[in-house]
Amino acid sequence: MKRILLFVAISLTFASCQKDKKEETEAKTLEFHTEKYEKKTTLACTENQCGTVKINVLKALHVPVLADSINKKIFSTVRSIVYFGEKPTDGKTYEEIMTAFIASYDQTRQKFPDEKAGWEATVDTKVGYNSDKILNLKLNSYMYVGGAHGYEGNRSLIFDKTTGKSLEKKDILKDTVNFKILAEKKFREKFKVPAGKPINSTGLMFIKDVFELPQTFFYTDKGLLLYYNTYEIAAYAEGPKELVIPYAEVEKYLTVK
Repeated sequence: MKRILLFVAISLTFASCQKDKKEETEAKTLEFHTEKYEKKTTLACTENQCGTVKINVLKALHVPVLADSINKKIFSTVRSIVYFGEKPTDGKTYEEIMTAFIASYDQTRQKFPDEKAGWEATVDTKVGYNSDKILNLKLNSYMYVGGAHGYEGNRSLIFDKTTGKSLEKKDILKDTVNFKILAEKKFREKFKVPAGKPINSTGLMFIKDVFELPQTFFYTDKGLLLYYNTYEIAAYAEGPKELVIPYAEVEKYLTVK
């Protein structure tokens, strides 16, 4: 009888431990919620003359090291985008970033009251790719502070989910030299740049007429996306350039997938 009671007690303890581990695991699943921030000038606005900022960001939750890395990277990226002047604001919150931008608009408008164009800054983030090892966020932004047109661009925020580390191009490519050779071949094929001809022979604008990898990479379900933002290698009217290379062809060049 004592053996039976002991067995039951052990079984219940084991079941309880398993439940606790399951609950602990579930509690540590990375989750996101969207935080929305918005600010507008206090000066009188017309349809075309106003200063506005809208920032929609993801806030990571539940996995402290990874979440902290993600949230800090998103914030620092937004701060590097939403500003006017020679350098970004040193604001410590999204509210301070917006306040600085609107203050710059107000000062400029008061200095040049006949200037009819308004200012606009928008930022939006979303999860673009999420695997066991990699999390890739896409940050889209639009900035207009006068001139012929504004600028829209995409930033790629890549994280190693096992360490929480933010990854740059040098961290995800282990053989840049040979990957660049492959990428140029694929690029020429897609954008019909004849082999043997200068890379800019069809109107592109690579510096010194030499093919270069883009500043921005995205992990996607179809492969690694090479993303050239507007102005990076072509005129504004042509917009961004995109090239997806299947993982089967790039896997040997990647440190993690």
